[in-house]
Amino acid sequence: MKGLSLFSSAGIAEMYLKNLGIEIVVANELLPKRAELYKWLYPKCEMVVGDIKESNNFTKIQQLVRENDCKFLLATPPCQGMSSLGKKDYDNDERNYLVFYVFDLIDSSNFDYILIENVPKFLKLYFPHNGKFKQLIDIVKDKYNDRYSIDSFVLNAKDFGVPQSRPRGFIKIWKKSLKWDNPKPQKEISLKEAIGHLPSLESGEKSDLKWHYAKKHNNRDILALKHTAEGKSAMKNEIYYPKKENGDRIIGFHNTYKRMKWNEPAPARAINSGNIGGHNNVHPGRLQSDGTYSDARVLTLRELFIVSSLPADWDLPDFASETLIRSVIGEAIPPMFCKNIIKGIK
Repeated sequence: MKGLSLFSSAGIAEMYLKNLGIEIVVANELLPKRAELYKWLYPKCEMVVGDIKESNNFTKIQQLVRENDCKFLLATPPCQGMSSLGKKDYDNDERNYLVFYVFDLIDSSNFDYILIENVPKFLKLYFPHNGKFKQLIDIVKDKYNDRYSIDSFVLNAKDFGVPQSRPRGFIKIWKKSLKWDNPKPQKEISLKEAIGHLPSLESGEKSDLKWHYAKKHNNRDILALKHTAEGKSAMKNEIYYPKKENGDRIIGFHNTYKRMKWNEPAPARAINSGNIGGHNNVHPGRLQSDGTYSDARVLTLRELFIVSSLPADWDLPDFASETLIRSVIGEAIPPMFCKNIIKGIK
């Protein structure tokens, strides 16, 4: 079965779909660097680079979908909508909400299976539709209930083969004559099971393993985290707390400068996973004989790949910077999670 990927970024989510007999042959991404990485990873896919709101791009996508007889659609439209109905400055123009371009492609194509996914908040937002404001699932039912079966739910990646807690919201749409089963939950994979075997590294150190090298952090942050136990935030330390260059205490949230826990899946990996002061970004560490804790650093790329259900020895092009790699992983649904959602297609 051939498919289309919209708002594809670098195509992280699609990595294991070929194992299910689904080949993404058309994709669209706005940002050139992400599209370049996508084309490197999927050289046989036709990538349309640019804004889907531009008519020439949209028309080209439509044409390629028809030419390739695409039956599957995967879409992660940007999470833009209205959080409540109390404000008066909402935009009533559907064209300003990118999810409506997904609907336009559904209307002009003949997809058998459609998966729209994003952060859980996406399912609670309101969008303009036929002069009213409605949640996305209600708009989908209004438009497609006569032709398609429709389901909507929130699931967490940690329950479906990924050692990372990452909730996502899904709208599943499939032709009434077909079948698409929901996935069965699996046993959680702890951080210890996933990356506990890897060599310990301090800031700036390297190992002999591909991608297993530690980012270099400043000495003030390293000192604070060396005195921070597993699962704790350095923000709560009485002496060794995060400091500015002038020595003043850094003000932040309780989950910044915080170590992960070995016996739990990794917290959700965001685009700033390389920032030691970000949310829950620090390696769990191990207590050492001098009373300090090892691994005062963020996860290495190898560790990030593993907790994101990506190959530990993943091949990537030289032009892909660490910042780009961490960004596209942070934006995407983990590919094993995506595979488990989609493998219920019959």
